[in-house]
Amino acid sequence: MDEDFMTFVPPHRTYINYLMNKGVIDSYAVSMESQTNWITLNCKSKAEADAILTKSPLYKYWDYTIEELFVYDSQHYRLPALQYN
Repeated sequence: MDEDFMTFVPPHRTYINYLMNKGVIDSYAVSMESQTNWITLNCKSKAEADAILTKSPLYKYWDYTIEELFVYDSQHYRLPALQYN
């Protein structure tokens, strides 16, 4: 990651936050160790997902594949545990 790359990080984060607030992105994770990024998008097609990703300021740095998920489970989607009084 050079200086040029780092100049695109703030506008990229603004774009990601915008998509999260709209409910387009469910989760976003980055590994600094492997320099890998995982984004879970709510889209109707791979073409729609690709159109969203190409608008990122960091797009020119990415080499990515889009995979359709069959199951996505997370603690955030579960009902809270019951607390007995």
